[in-house]
Amino acid sequence: MKLFLKGDRCYTEKCAIEKRNFIPGQHGRDRKPKILGYGLQLREKQRAKRYYGVLETQFRNSFEKASNMKGITGENLLGLMEHRLDNVIYRLGLATSRNMARQIVRHGHIQVNGRKVNIPSFLTKKGDVIEVRQKSKQNAGILASCDATASRPAPTWLEFDRDNLRGRVVGQFKRDELVQIQLNEQLIVELYSK
Repeated sequence: MKLFLKGDRCYTEKCAIEKRNFIPGQHGRDRKPKILGYGLQLREKQRAKRYYGVLETQFRNSFEKASNMKGITGENLLGLMEHRLDNVIYRLGLATSRNMARQIVRHGHIQVNGRKVNIPSFLTKKGDVIEVRQKSKQNAGILASCDATASRPAPTWLEFDRDNLRGRVVGQFKRDELVQIQLNEQLIVELYSK
């Protein structure tokens, strides 16, 4: 399944899934393993982890936090993942991939509410203003990403000013906005609830 991990490359014919949509090895084309029960749950969790670019411990901690919140645990988990600073930078269009967004944050190019933040797992909330620092507004990588993602609209829970490279969280993430990839968060909840 295409997870859009390689930025702009996933939108071209050079995408690995488009070229070879089978597992590697001599018998990759022939063998179709049956996946049932636990395997389905594990595969869904791994897909979500790789899509958001987090490690097992971070994902597990996010699940624990989501299970302690009010509401549906699966939707809370996706909301926590979407509100991470590196994901917000990607959604705003300041980066072409989540890895690039993570690097932009780690290198100190971003400030939240006027304060420099270099932690990719920083959770944004409604009303937060995310902007590129004044020193970094001429950064070639950020400007190139803004041009490359100009046609991609920001989600409804985010607002973005391309001229000033400033975004704002205006609401909460809603499950129906995640259309690029099909995740079944209920399988993840079932896996972690064992």
